[in-house]
Amino acid sequence: MQNPVLVLGIGNLLLSDEAIGVRAVEALEQRFHLPPQVDVLDGGTCGMELIGDMADREHLIIADAVLTGDAPGTVVTLRDEEVPTLFSRKISPHQLGLSDVLSALKLTDEFPQRLTLIGVVPESVEPRIGLTDTVSNKLDQVVMGLCGALAESGVTVTPKDVPLSRNQQLIDSEAFSDCQVDSQSDRQGVL
Repeated sequence: MQNPVLVLGIGNLLLSDEAIGVRAVEALEQRFHLPPQVDVLDGGTCGMELIGDMADREHLIIADAVLTGDAPGTVVTLRDEEVPTLFSRKISPHQLGLSDVLSALKLTDEFPQRLTLIGVVPESVEPRIGLTDTVSNKLDQVVMGLCGALAESGVTVTPKDVPLSRNQQLIDSEAFSDCQVDSQSDRQGVL
């Protein structure tokens, strides 16, 4: 049987700020002890492959880059029916897949009882490894938003004694900040 709460990070690490959801769940796991009733998943750019993980949850909490018309770096929190509506404005193909998963879960009566999205408006989704400074500076706010959403489900998280510093992260995106994907290459497999 699945745990009642899933924190799901969505995004493409190769498209700059599109990676904020993945980076947020990495930071959550690095900084906090999470109780056993919480699953954390890096969903990357998966779509329908996530349906089994997302089905029948008491609370599904998603971190992702979103288009809202607000300034880059704006952090938004949406709940329940607001989330599928937002995904009608797509940044990348994975959001089409996520929108389809949410629709399928409704059709099969497996939609989460509660749904929360912590999103950040990207500054850039150009091929580049590493978040822009604008979005990177919002990472702590996104992580705290995830903690707040967990608290709404009665989940208590406790800080780790020595959280990893930015320089100790499992994947140091600053080390790759100068890497660029060849814009002339076939991007079909990137997204």
